[in-house]
Amino acid sequence: MRRPLHTGVGPITGTEGVFRPLTAQEPRELAGYRLLARIGEGGMGSVYLSRTRGNQPVALKMIRREYAGDGEFRRRFQQEVRAAQQVRGYHLVPVVDHDTTGEQPWLASAYVPGVPLDEALDVHGALPTPTVLQLVACVARALDAVHAAGVVHRDLKPGNVLLAADGPWVIDFGIAWAAESTRLTRSGGFVGTPQYMSPEQGTGGDVTPASDVFSLGLIAAVAATGRHPYGSGGALTVATRIANTAQLPPDLAGYPEVLRPILERCLVADPAARPTPAELAERCARASGRSARDFAGWLPAPLTAAVEERSRAVDRLLGQEASERQRPAATYVPTRTDNPLHQAPTRSAPPRPAAPPPAHEPAAPADGTGTRRRVSVTAAAVALVVAVGGAWALYESVGDGGRTEAEARATPIAGPSGHGTPAPPSSSAPAPKSPAATAYAPLFQDRPLTIAPPNGSVTTVDLDAPKVNPSGEIGDDAAEIQYIYQYLTFRTATAKSPGTTPEACRRAVDSAPLPAELSNDALDRGQALKKGDTLCTVTSEGNLALLRLTDVTDSGETSFDPPGYRGLLTVWKTRAD
Repeated sequence: MRRPLHTGVGPITGTEGVFRPLTAQEPRELAGYRLLARIGEGGMGSVYLSRTRGNQPVALKMIRREYAGDGEFRRRFQQEVRAAQQVRGYHLVPVVDHDTTGEQPWLASAYVPGVPLDEALDVHGALPTPTVLQLVACVARALDAVHAAGVVHRDLKPGNVLLAADGPWVIDFGIAWAAESTRLTRSGGFVGTPQYMSPEQGTGGDVTPASDVFSLGLIAAVAATGRHPYGSGGALTVATRIANTAQLPPDLAGYPEVLRPILERCLVADPAARPTPAELAERCARASGRSARDFAGWLPAPLTAAVEERSRAVDRLLGQEASERQRPAATYVPTRTDNPLHQAPTRSAPPRPAAPPPAHEPAAPADGTGTRRRVSVTAAAVALVVAVGGAWALYESVGDGGRTEAEARATPIAGPSGHGTPAPPSSSAPAPKSPAATAYAPLFQDRPLTIAPPNGSVTTVDLDAPKVNPSGEIGDDAAEIQYIYQYLTFRTATAKSPGTTPEACRRAVDSAPLPAELSNDALDRGQALKKGDTLCTVTSEGNLALLRLTDVTDSGETSFDPPGYRGLLTVWKTRAD
């Protein structure tokens, strides 16, 4: 059954509609971000696909000038963006960058290659009941994290829920509040989506976390059947019926039996009578009959295919843009040169073309580390893919000094001289030094190092210092590790070593590097890093570092939060004998 109502951008059936070419009137760059394509348009502005310096995709939302010129909007927008950056939780696309004070306000989120729920319903029809239950459970957990940070979403609707291989993702949390007191609203404009508002929103009452639960109940009803529980008609007609819920409750006959009692609890007029997000998540998880973390086959096959094609389309756009960057042509001038995402790396290397991917794989970004893993937090995530974001939705890994993965394989990481392995010598050239000719002098040994779970910002780790910064910046060239809610990224080639000698450590780095990006899901399950692992890398300063993990710590928040790590760090200075 096709859904009879639609909000947001019109139905999209292929990637040509998802990523629209820029028109002559649209900018090509904003604050150092190269705009690659337009993703969509909303009430508050346009959304563009862009990338970080490390070729990590982001969704950049450019705020409409009508809002930008309103002082009260700017004040609230700044406040809400700061709050959004503190929100951390699985299924939330993180905000990774923003400018709330400039002439053109904007914010950037992790890019999630998912299909918006409204588009999925328009194109593919209602979802299977188990999928709806799992979707509601995950979104409810996301709302729980949003509310714990003191934020109310206020505009939860199908267009703000992305269906991805690793579950649903929520975007735009809390941002709608910034628009509620602008001149546009005071002069008769409307904030939010009427068909998915709560009764108290329609009557001008207090908007609390329970309002988001009501909206989620409406989303569940529409996703399961394609029809709205308050009937058909125009947006304001439906909103009027919602506002009168106390006098005329919705007709829930015909909805799946397992879902009906959940809808009855969510769609009551009294906010205090609705379940909390945590209660709703637990109830839906039990009713779905599967683990909330099991996303294998959670979407119908046509939607799974659409998600995969969207991911490939992003890779193609990033790869094409990276190829164009290597051509000797005039480049754009960033308008925000202090943005760490776009500053030139301090470690430079001559550009080399990326090796072509195997025939059975899609083209990878030209300096990234391949497509993010989609089925675990692809996220491995946010961040991953903050990606919170989103969705808008992020985070491909950043290679050492901007090198591509293909280059890292072809040219081992810099040795004592600071250069890669030289080309094979001619018969008259002296033979290169063997690895045995390298001496290692310890700078420090077994120094305790604690990497706490990220808390709404980027945690960076500079092994040379050593220093852990819980409020770091993405793209910090001194950092070998960056950790956001959805991803842990190795910015220099890093390997698990079978031994603790410097020779064994260096051999592991050269021969068996780990993926440059580890997802939240893989970390949380203990699949990627565990107690007793020995990690080795050549640092940004050319030293050899060995981090022995002595403990993996639980954040103590929710089961979805990433772990922290304690270890003993040894760093050797290398020199040629």
